[in-house]
Amino acid sequence: WGKAAKKDECLEKRGVLWSEEPGHSFSVRGAQHPNAMATPSPAKSMGDPGITPLSPTHILKDPDENEQSSQSYVVVVAIDFGTTSSGYAYAFTKEPECIHTMRRWEGGDPGVSNQKTPTTILLTPDRKFHSFGYAARDFYHDLDPTESKQWLYLEKFKMKLHTTANLSIDTDLHAANGKKVKALDIFAYALAFFKEQALKELSDQAGAEFDNADVRWVITVPAIWKMPAKQFMREAAYKAGLVSRDNPDQLIIALEPEAASIYCRKLRLHQMVDLNSKTSLNGYSPTETPGVAMSQAKEHVRRNRQSRTFLVENVVGELWSELTEGDRYVVVDCGGGTVDLTVHQIRLPEGHLKELYKASGGPYGSIGIDYEFEQLLCKIFGQDFIDQFKIKRPAAWVDLMIAFESRKRAAAPDRSNPLNINLPFSFIDYYKKFRGHSVEHALRKSNVDFVKWSSQGMLRMSPDAMNALFKPTIDHIIQHLTELFDRPEVTDIKFLFLVGGFAESSLLQQAVHNMLQGRSRIIIPHDVGLTILKGAVLFGLDPSVIKVRRSPLTYGVGVLNRFVEGKHPPDKMLVKDGTRWCTDVFDTFISADQSVALGETVKRSYTPAKPSQQVIVIHVYCSEKESVRFITDAGVRKCGTLKLDVSGTQSPAARREIQTLMQFGDTEIRAMAVDVATSRSVKASIDFLSQ
Repeated sequence: WGKAAKKDECLEKRGVLWSEEPGHSFSVRGAQHPNAMATPSPAKSMGDPGITPLSPTHILKDPDENEQSSQSYVVVVAIDFGTTSSGYAYAFTKEPECIHTMRRWEGGDPGVSNQKTPTTILLTPDRKFHSFGYAARDFYHDLDPTESKQWLYLEKFKMKLHTTANLSIDTDLHAANGKKVKALDIFAYALAFFKEQALKELSDQAGAEFDNADVRWVITVPAIWKMPAKQFMREAAYKAGLVSRDNPDQLIIALEPEAASIYCRKLRLHQMVDLNSKTSLNGYSPTETPGVAMSQAKEHVRRNRQSRTFLVENVVGELWSELTEGDRYVVVDCGGGTVDLTVHQIRLPEGHLKELYKASGGPYGSIGIDYEFEQLLCKIFGQDFIDQFKIKRPAAWVDLMIAFESRKRAAAPDRSNPLNINLPFSFIDYYKKFRGHSVEHALRKSNVDFVKWSSQGMLRMSPDAMNALFKPTIDHIIQHLTELFDRPEVTDIKFLFLVGGFAESSLLQQAVHNMLQGRSRIIIPHDVGLTILKGAVLFGLDPSVIKVRRSPLTYGVGVLNRFVEGKHPPDKMLVKDGTRWCTDVFDTFISADQSVALGETVKRSYTPAKPSQQVIVIHVYCSEKESVRFITDAGVRKCGTLKLDVSGTQSPAARREIQTLMQFGDTEIRAMAVDVATSRSVKASIDFLSQ
């Protein structure tokens, strides 16, 4: 991007580069109507004369553009910002084989390994950041109920980015007490917290203040997130001061299944469980059920966890060496919020990854089980009571969910003894005040027969009752996997890597095993909840390993074409100076699901429809549909504008050539327009967040 930017300076003073103007937003016209023809023509109403294509597209592969080696970093720090838990890990570029996971956290829960901390955040009553993770949870829990109503406590808020239809910089979140807070602030607070923790740990190790400029940051996001959500994460990182807008390459937004994939390539046989093989892994005896092998593996990991450093040997793992050119494998990333399915293909000799089929999945993470548990409580105690209890005793509600969490982790296909869940005293107490009778009475009265009251003051759930809570979520995942494996692109899958925190569930493992019936080998890395974190560090050390992705959207610009009778709709005709034009034509740069090499540049040439134009405006549009004819089609939205001022200059050619380039990066797409005659240029980042 540096090459054509020499003449930017004179333009910038006039404020033409809107991407540099703070707070600049533009309106999206049309594109919102389900009925495409009803949309007024943007080109006619805007009154700018527009541009017309001059040349066919050619793709530029500039070998030097991809190498971002101009800047060297001392360390790579990856942040796994999860729905339920988060953490960071790092590696020094001088010793890339040592991946260090973050320090042990204060607090911690029974039955939950402490390598990550809960994604919970607490703000003071005047909305200042107070604490994150276990610290936030414990502090909030210890507050007096009257006081805790004033504090703002948030958990599991990451899903909001996936579920909000028209996400913007102004999207709100709701704290436990019902008050609204800006999502961007919360995400920025969380990232700033991790930045501070990581730099502190690095400084302690170095024995001197560690400079943020020496850190390359990597943040992981689900592959199925739409572009606005991915951009939102980057905006939050700018706000948190992880990196500055002037140096966007210091931050890589990595896709979670890609990170998992990179780590899985390094797996040695002693670092994983193969559900299909009855042979021993880790020198353990083979077992019939997935659950036992997994718990033995966990014990093995726990013993080795005293060191927080993982050695990643600079070799290809044994499993990987079985893969040959063109082999395919699936990564199933099961997290707290989402499940992401990605199909990758191997490209030798370097073993680069190629994404074969665009990421699919949905909001079927393990919090679905928490939701089912909540529904069960509503059935027993009444929705009205549960809603009230959550607002009046928010800390006790959090307590109850923590108690449920550890029992949830104890669920297994072959379990026969019941699971006991402690009900907080304030739940029992508040219910009696609210209803006038006891919790025990409610359980007897409700027709939920597999949940009983134990004399120790606990809810006693039969294993079937617990398994029923898992069923809707697991069914969704299995349905998705079945659909994926039925696709023609998805034949001969050699391995299925099951990763993410939810992958620890033996109920899920068994369901996947039963569905595949030996069609591909199911591999579960040890310490499966840290797979993505470790892979993200490896990705930051060598970003070139991912070579080809599928574009999630179709991108193009709005142009005028010569009007052709019978081909173009009559209502699109515009007559200018005796020439008949067809307006609102969507000139495609790249289509949804098309393969894009990272760093690839697509270039087009246009010419002003009216030769005397002083300012040339190019609007960039996107759509989820693969083929788009007009910018007024349903589902098309404007996502960027390039304004090129050519006033006071002459073009030696009869028709002035304006080159438009789009470069497809990690999650950022950059656009640039160049006036060939004068080399004047203007740049913009595509903006998915402005409404």
